[in-house]
Amino acid sequence: MDEETCINAAAGTGSGPRGYSLDRRLLLSVAAASFLPRGAEAKLDVIPDDTLVIGQGAEPRSLDPAVATSLNDFRLLANMYDGLVRTRDQSLELEPSLAESWTIDKDASRYVFSLRENLTFQDGAALDANAIKWNFERMLDADHPAHDTGPFPLAFFFAQVQSIEAPDRQTVIFNLKEAFAPFLSNLAYPSALIVSPQAVMQDKSGFGRRPIGSGPFRFERWESRRQIVLARNKGYWRKEARLKRLVFRPITDANARLSELLAGNLDVLVEVPPDSTDVFRRTGGFQFTEQVGPHLWYVILDAASSPFNDVRVRQAVNFAVNKQAIVDDLLQGTATVAAGPIPAAFSWATDPSVQPYPYDPDRARALLQSAGYDRAQTITFYVPDGGSGMLDPVGMATAIQADLAAVDMRVRIQTYEWNTFLAKVNGGLAGSRSGDGAKMAEMAWMTNDPDTIPFLTLRSDAGPAAGGFNSGAFADAELDKLILAARKAEGREERAALYRQIGSRVHEAAPWIFVASWKQNAVLSRFVEGLTLQPSFLVRFEDVAKLARSDG
Repeated sequence: MDEETCINAAAGTGSGPRGYSLDRRLLLSVAAASFLPRGAEAKLDVIPDDTLVIGQGAEPRSLDPAVATSLNDFRLLANMYDGLVRTRDQSLELEPSLAESWTIDKDASRYVFSLRENLTFQDGAALDANAIKWNFERMLDADHPAHDTGPFPLAFFFAQVQSIEAPDRQTVIFNLKEAFAPFLSNLAYPSALIVSPQAVMQDKSGFGRRPIGSGPFRFERWESRRQIVLARNKGYWRKEARLKRLVFRPITDANARLSELLAGNLDVLVEVPPDSTDVFRRTGGFQFTEQVGPHLWYVILDAASSPFNDVRVRQAVNFAVNKQAIVDDLLQGTATVAAGPIPAAFSWATDPSVQPYPYDPDRARALLQSAGYDRAQTITFYVPDGGSGMLDPVGMATAIQADLAAVDMRVRIQTYEWNTFLAKVNGGLAGSRSGDGAKMAEMAWMTNDPDTIPFLTLRSDAGPAAGGFNSGAFADAELDKLILAARKAEGREERAALYRQIGSRVHEAAPWIFVASWKQNAVLSRFVEGLTLQPSFLVRFEDVAKLARSDG
């Protein structure tokens, strides 16, 4: 069998189930009977030992890191591109990448990066200071010759940049408008990965489908709705990847992803459905791995209009929802209960004395009565049918609806496709005040710094009209001061003290229902070695290999 046929077979064009959904209970019973490892072995014959096939829940929208916004996209991008800095293995701390060192001036508004020597892109073009400057100016300067390759939805991460200098090939300087503590963390985010200017300018409309970076794997081909194939970047500046190819397969149906894994047509499956995780923990022939990261799943409340403009009602819904039951029973232990707006993964920035709201329906009823809540009204709750970081959105919404009904709050769930949902929610819940919108909406964030969620979603002037994501129109002048002070704080201890105050204040004000933080997970075939999930939610494949079947 030639290499092309092998990859096509691994993608599902050869033998093995594809294109249908098996009953989940059947899958689990088959797995428990220990038949699956033998079945997997039979199918793994079609996947070469130097090729890794990864199942994901969605197809990327773009492979241009400045354009991409979803976790599915980011997982590919992290293996095709490099940034100035990146997070250390198994950590959220930073380490050098394209930049081998950097200095920060005393007022924290000037960052000078020294690049490694002799860096090149996969198309042979020089990866120097001018290329770095070009990448960021493409996002930030409306007059840049490649600004029309956007839009760049996450360019706000770099909005504090006033100017960029490239005094020589190895030095790039960022001058900020003012001190901005999260700047280095933002440079480790996928939006800051560096693309080839030459490749963009040669194919402006098609670059997102035919990308060029500098990472351990290079783009080979994209077959829509079937597979994206990356090949080893020979001569990669760190060290060459152990695998020859990565094949990313988009499989939108959760049962279909499971059936493909169990049939041996996948080596790695990320984001295993919660009610299937336990069987993989117990079944031989597979490796199951988890990693806690900075993720937050919450319910936005329209804090600017009745009934949620009353803090007692906002607190009441937090007491009314049994978050521990959602985590334990619905999510099968694949998440932890959230206490506030800063994910617990940033342990240095959270106050351990601020605990999640306990499940207390009696206290919820008392608060609603005190607030004079009108039990005859019906509250509309916007819910997506899926989406990046959303866990089990419809199931979780149904559980929340039932818990609120138990304290005499009527909630009507309105479900939308992911992109339609985002357009509605990110446009703000203010429409609810004229009867054509919602007063509640699900939301999830995965972030790289404790600043991101408060700054973009809770600051008074971060409403949708200003380009922010404060969809519930929550406003607290004292909180605004704390958020801005934390952005300018000089050291981690000062930042930590401010974020602890932010967490405590937001917990008390309850602008959201704080629900859960996700534990990302993956199932690997027993032939995969060297793969670890990262707290950043990215997956790096440069050190991953597969055992030969004869060694397995």
